[in-house]
Amino acid sequence: MKKIITLLFVFFGIISYSQNKQVLYDFAELPQTLLLNPGAETNYKFHVGVPMLSGLSLEIGSTGFTVSDIFTIDNIPVQDKVTRVLSGLTTKDHIKINTQIEVINAGFRVDKNYFSFGFYEEVDAFSYFPKDPVKLITDGNSAFLNRSFNFSQIVYKVDVLGVLHFGASREINEKLTIGGRFKIYSSAANLESSRNTGTFTTTEGTNNIYNHNLDNVDLNFRTSGIVGDDNEYIDTPETYLGNTFFGSNLGVGLDIGFTYHSSKQLEFTGSIVDFGFVNHKNNVKTATAKGSYVFEGVETTFDENDFTNYWDEFEENFKRQLPSGDNSDSYISWRPTKVNASLKYSYGERRSLECYRNTHKDFYANALGVQLFSVFRPLGPQLALTGFYERAFSKKFHAKFTYTLDEYSFYNIGAGLSAQLGAINLYGMVDNIAQFADIAASNNVSFQVGVNVIFN
Repeated sequence: MKKIITLLFVFFGIISYSQNKQVLYDFAELPQTLLLNPGAETNYKFHVGVPMLSGLSLEIGSTGFTVSDIFTIDNIPVQDKVTRVLSGLTTKDHIKINTQIEVINAGFRVDKNYFSFGFYEEVDAFSYFPKDPVKLITDGNSAFLNRSFNFSQIVYKVDVLGVLHFGASREINEKLTIGGRFKIYSSAANLESSRNTGTFTTTEGTNNIYNHNLDNVDLNFRTSGIVGDDNEYIDTPETYLGNTFFGSNLGVGLDIGFTYHSSKQLEFTGSIVDFGFVNHKNNVKTATAKGSYVFEGVETTFDENDFTNYWDEFEENFKRQLPSGDNSDSYISWRPTKVNASLKYSYGERRSLECYRNTHKDFYANALGVQLFSVFRPLGPQLALTGFYERAFSKKFHAKFTYTLDEYSFYNIGAGLSAQLGAINLYGMVDNIAQFADIAASNNVSFQVGVNVIFN
């Protein structure tokens, strides 16, 4: 069990992801920025993303430890390193995964309105570190008399789903653009557990050496799309992939956003993304346990004429006082809602850009700004603050540089480039450039790439 816990934690730590795309947000009028702010400005007539290549994002992060903390080549055994890492983690340390692949992304303009639509696959996972349960499993309880191990620290969620979306933005006037996006979620798999209660405490016994106390236990472990009707685990990738396209577990969501120019040089933006839920009702399996129990050991007496099966008595008593089971009841799972806000000041050389109405719009070669990002999690919001600099080298070539402060790093430097070659748009973005020389020692590394066809 120690090896299993260790391997699982290391695995998730290596592939854990973040959801903040600070380089992409409001950058160079890329179509993908509409997924972060449906009220972002667009000045092109229509766009088509190259299928499967228009938007690929991979963001890696972890709090509390890095890969090099465990796998650095030295004379310390790996098991000792893992023990040291686990002892240093707190219940607020977490691991998370978010990655997206755009299958299709397109949009077109009708006068002052821009309509966009598409479909993408998403993996989203999040887990706080359950320090007490892990310590109980790895170290046992004999050395922790009178200490209560808290089961409420078990909080995790994993989602694999497809998202079909339809968005529209409208230029109200030269200063204000607003937009919204409607989403249909199709869940292929969900695993989650939260709002658990209860403690496990070992004390000195009166009738035996120890008393083992389970107090006010209320545990739930929900799954959807994992176990089939025959109570066997679904192990075919084709089934999961198929369920991301309008499977039986569906939900809806909404994005809203705006862009406002208080002057030609000062711009405010804001958005709320993924305010929605999924209703899980097919291939649902929820395991539960609820109650309290005190175990003082098994006291035996010998009677050759009356044989008693003490372990059967113990099992029956345990199940009666701490009943457990599973059910197939449907449940609602809420999406992690994200909030973005930014302030940008443009300056420098003033240029003119031809817009969709055969008119011209002024823009500036340089811009400085700040962006705030938040995602809502069970123990509170996770925040990131980004300062950025944008440079338009020409109408077709743009760059953006960012400096981000968050839970992963205080010196996260990122950069992005967007180039327009005729109708072909290429963009690429990377994060945490300062630690490229030793990525294994980094808490956060990311990249985003894509290819679009844009017609002005």
